[in-house]
Amino acid sequence: MKTRYLRMSDLVGNPKADPPVPPMIPAAKSTIWAWVKQGLFPSPLKLGPRVTVWSESSVLSYLEKKNEPVNQDSHQ
Repeated sequence: MKTRYLRMSDLVGNPKADPPVPPMIPAAKSTIWAWVKQGLFPSPLKLGPRVTVWSESSVLSYLEKKNEPVNQDSHQ
């Protein structure tokens, strides 16, 4: 099974992308980073000096625990 990774733009969405990326999590980037620091959100993985990702399974697990609606379009 292949592990999928999500970048910050996948989590918070990007309305300027073509096509627009809807948010998976209704929060700002700074809020997600604060949650990571507080241990409330999964820790990211650093793939390079400017590339930070989260495993899709850890984000989906977080959302299931929080009972947040998951936008199906953003991770298919």
